[in-house]
Amino acid sequence: MCSLAEYLKTKSMQCKWTQSYVLVFLLALSLPSSDGSHSLWLLSTYICGKTQFPKFSCTITLDDITVGYHHSNTYIPRGNTTNEDDVIGSDYIKYISDYMYDSFLRRVALLRQDNQNDSLDVYQTLAVCELLDSDKPGKMIVADAARGSTTDELSYINNTFTYNVTVNIKQELIKPDLEEFKQEFENTFYPVCITILRNYLKKRRDQINRKIKPNITLTQKANSDSGGFRVSCLATGFYPRHINLTLFRDGQPVSDHEITGGDLLPNGDGTYQMRKSLEISADKHKYSCSATHLSLDNKLIIELDEPSRRRIGVFVAVLLLVCAISVILAVVCLRKGRL
Repeated sequence: MCSLAEYLKTKSMQCKWTQSYVLVFLLALSLPSSDGSHSLWLLSTYICGKTQFPKFSCTITLDDITVGYHHSNTYIPRGNTTNEDDVIGSDYIKYISDYMYDSFLRRVALLRQDNQNDSLDVYQTLAVCELLDSDKPGKMIVADAARGSTTDELSYINNTFTYNVTVNIKQELIKPDLEEFKQEFENTFYPVCITILRNYLKKRRDQINRKIKPNITLTQKANSDSGGFRVSCLATGFYPRHINLTLFRDGQPVSDHEITGGDLLPNGDGTYQMRKSLEISADKHKYSCSATHLSLDNKLIIELDEPSRRRIGVFVAVLLLVCAISVILAVVCLRKGRL
């Protein structure tokens, strides 16, 4: 049987994101937090067993924009592309894809040694490299997953390697070949990933650097379940994804444990949305919401003394008016009936 280090050593790779039977594993690596840094993500998937999806494929993402897809030895540019995008993919992407493909074959042989049935298994590899604000290469991380769990992770940060194994494989099987693979990683795979990232940035600069202002609304609606109200702040239609959305009560930030929501969600047009909500009783506190985003020159603040509260007041006033008119009409009708 081959060791884990042996399959890590192998030169070949391909990639893709499939919509079903995908085993999602979380990597503790966020997208660039500063305005000028960027990252390239290559998520590859290998499906072992009968399925309607491709056996092997890969999705290439620049920051949070899908720029390419590799499947069956074919690279397909995605989004706003130029002919030069094809050149980017045909050479570098195929090289990395060949590496990944052989890695999957060896990993399947290793991890399926105790399971020789025809069950459906999904194996994935996520490779991420980063380019810092100063155009200086940053970290690179390669993480593998099988059957829904991360099996191992190799990180290269500040010229230092860190390797963690979470599957039950003896370390002595890994050590003989791990050092050789680290040299190959440092001298080949890392610079190739950075080169691909730089090339994509040249062709997709306008796409990546676009800034779209968020549309912010603050509403208060009755909650029939609790008998109180729900105050919600919604920011939508913004890009890039990083936004700071805060709910305030009487000018003070509301504690996180009182807030529901706050997840960043994609819109169909490539922008993002975020909603934060707060359950309240019929009190007299003043609520507001603030948003900080790269597209805004200043912090945007929305007060809740507008639409929602006005609508409640208008509704109550209209209801009282209707009741008064009904009483007057009833009195008039009774008087006419007596005449």
